[in-house]
Amino acid sequence: MPPKKKRPVLHAVTVLALLGASGYLTVELRKDEQDKTPATQAVIDEPNLENGTGQQSGKQTWERLKNPARTILRGGNGQILATFTDRARTATLRGPSRTFSEPANTKSKVITEDWVRLMPEPWAEGAEKKQWFKDWFKENYGSKKEDLFAIAFQYVTGAPVKKDAQGIPYAGDAVFGPFKPDGVDRLEQNDFYDYLGISYTFRDGTTMAARKERYRALDCSGFIRMVMGYRARYPLMASNALGDGLPRTANGMARSKVGVDVIKIQGAGPWYTRPTNIDVLQPGDLLFFKMDHRTGDHMDHVALYLGLDTDGHRVFVSSRKEQNGPTIGDNGGVSRIDGNGFYAGLFRSAKRL
Repeated sequence: MPPKKKRPVLHAVTVLALLGASGYLTVELRKDEQDKTPATQAVIDEPNLENGTGQQSGKQTWERLKNPARTILRGGNGQILATFTDRARTATLRGPSRTFSEPANTKSKVITEDWVRLMPEPWAEGAEKKQWFKDWFKENYGSKKEDLFAIAFQYVTGAPVKKDAQGIPYAGDAVFGPFKPDGVDRLEQNDFYDYLGISYTFRDGTTMAARKERYRALDCSGFIRMVMGYRARYPLMASNALGDGLPRTANGMARSKVGVDVIKIQGAGPWYTRPTNIDVLQPGDLLFFKMDHRTGDHMDHVALYLGLDTDGHRVFVSSRKEQNGPTIGDNGGVSRIDGNGFYAGLFRSAKRL
């Protein structure tokens, strides 16, 4: 694909600092709401972090909250600077403002100061006093290195290919899967190693071979495993039964013991009940949906929760058949879990890893 020309963006205070190509991940000023072509990633609008070293100061206070049990770090003005949930490794840290957009498929945008990162250990009450956490927090609080959101948007429509030192393309526009023989529906069960085109040996010793016809393909759970596992290094199971860590399928993830169930599956199967307590969700949570009667009581779809878009709706990114790959787009169901849209009506549970 030939490179597209970028429109300049003026900043009243600073010049945008270019950090690296990221396809349809763009970073803009809060007031910059114009549509943009794919641009290089830039970080602007530095928040008042109060203590850039990541060390606790007199202005910062640690506080315990319930449902789910978690610890938050508040700034001097009472604002939440970070959230850590008991038994979960994902942490939400306040950082420089970013805008995530996908103009190829939607006008929806997410402007956020939330950066979601994996801690080396699950959180527990009092962990802020542990040396492992102090070291991790100092390195990651206010950091501009890639987080889960930045990684996820490296697979949307038109995202450029990125290769590792061995020449293996680890990022770039992903498809959902190849067509079935009927030429209408697409094959599922496309994991991260299929996208990479390599055999992969999991921690339990199981080796899975990539299938050539599924090269650069990621189904919904394969996309989550690529972002959370292969890229962010959360432990992965080889299947729903082999090994330990994050299972292979959406249903396996939804019902596994990893992480914390912030919204539990409720009601009678196979369709269960749409939850009403979505205010407990936090950016970076995994969302699960019941969409197909053919799968019995299984959860059929998994997504990564992003937070509020610029219209005030709760949105997610996921790999979908309708748009043939990772998207926040509109075709085949708006990527929202509030209101009365397609995906909102089928949302069933959520997990914080």
